[in-house]
Amino acid sequence: MPYTRGEVRIAIEAANVRQLFEALGVRFPDLRAQLDNDLAIAIDGEIYQDALLQPISGTSEIYVFPKIAGG
Repeated sequence: MPYTRGEVRIAIEAANVRQLFEALGVRFPDLRAQLDNDLAIAIDGEIYQDALLQPISGTSEIYVFPKIAGG
């Protein structure tokens, strides 16, 4: 991933998705603008379209990807 200098697995302490995005933006400044785009989040296998306040546990596995469009 170009925004994370090739890192694909990152350990970050965060209580919710908003805090995760803030921490990622600090750690990877080039990624910050991308985090403002429409993104979906998978937390422990469950996909959320609007997840900024969704809680994250200390053992959660998180995937960030473009929002899923339907039609």
